Amino acid sequence: MFAAVLLPERAEAQFGIRGGPLGVARFAVGHMLGMSRLRHSRMAVRGSRYRSAALQSQDPRGAERGQPANPYVLRAALTARAALSGWHGGRRPQGWWRHPDGSYGWVGPVFWPFAHDDLTTAVIFGDSTSLSLYGYGDIYAAIFAPYAATELATYIVPQGRRARRIPSAETLCDASDTGGLPVERIASAVQPNELQRTALDEIASAWNAARDTIRAACPAQAPATASERLGLMRERLEAMIKATDAVAPPLSKFVDLLDDGQKAKLDGLGKERRAALAAVQRKDAQAAAACQPDYDPRYDEKAQRQYEQLVQQQWPAADIASTLKLDEIARARLDVLQDTTLRTMETLSACPSKPAETPQARLAAAKSRLETMLQAVGGISEALDDFEADLSDEQKAGFEAIGPKRGA
Repeated sequence: MFAAVLLPERAEAQFGIRGGPLGVARFAVGHMLGMSRLRHSRMAVRGSRYRSAALQSQDPRGAERGQPANPYVLRAALTARAALSGWHGGRRPQGWWRHPDGSYGWVGPVFWPFAHDDLTTAVIFGDSTSLSLYGYGDIYAAIFAPYAATELATYIVPQGRRARRIPSAETLCDASDTGGLPVERIASAVQPNELQRTALDEIASAWNAARDTIRAACPAQAPATASERLGLMRERLEAMIKATDAVAPPLSKFVDLLDDGQKAKLDGLGKERRAALAAVQRKDAQAAAACQPDYDPRYDEKAQRQYEQLVQQQWPAADIASTLKLDEIARARLDVLQDTTLRTMETLSACPSKPAETPQARLAAAKSRLETMLQAVGGISEALDDFEADLSDEQKAGFEAIGPKRGA
């Protein structure tokens, strides 16, 4: 019942979102997969005391040194502090556009600040958790940005007393690499011969070049409109896809030079990481169950509470129509834009798939996910352009004001 109420019937019927209301709910709950499993990450956005403790106690490379660090907690703490520092003067404890694990995909004017690190984690360690959380919520936040223009400006040129608390866009983009390719750990595991070590060094060089490619897509100025924000998403996604293409040949060359025993040891790095994370995370069968085909959220009170958070990401269609005083044609175009965006809740489901067996296959899977998201953002951009084509400047300004107003 709550699924049927929260999402428009038109999107369900016209676009065939699988399984009726319960299918919609399953995908929505999948979008929030990890909320209860990563309880500490969720807490990280609720109070500055915990965020400070997390920043002091967690090391993003701790797991690489055998320490039981939890990168999810660190991610939530880092991005929560950065995302909220310029929002309403940093007085709000959390924002509606956060990810299920407590982190943020949009931090001020920057989209996907940990892009390079996410690719490394997904390909080398077989952990695509963070990558899979990017989707509908980030696109919605691009259309209805929670930040006012003055708040975004503080990230580009921090000024005044608050500047010490607001990271610059450049600083945020530098967060794309919290450790890079763990070359020495790979070498320690597989014990490469001279030829293999040369190939490994080639991967490291390509990985650094990939980081620079993604870093170059950092915004030089704050995107002021929904169209510009979607354009920035496309640029960042295109840079990530280009990065995967750059590392694919040297990665394949290196892995092909390994014997079966070395390949097993390389795969063991991912297993070690997952085991280390399991030691500091609470196991939650409920979170995994949310992505099962027969999952029914009506009988899961916690899932209902989580799902209700999507209310803040509902389309304010009535508000838009009344504020902008849309005619029938513009209202029809708005419906197309809304429905096109809602489809991404299914095509970009956050339910993670089982990691592929090889690094090459995991790289291909990451690229496929990025391409799917790029295609979705492109389609939404076209629908947005159609919607705004005949709007007056006053109507466009009114549309841009809706996001900050909903976040007030």
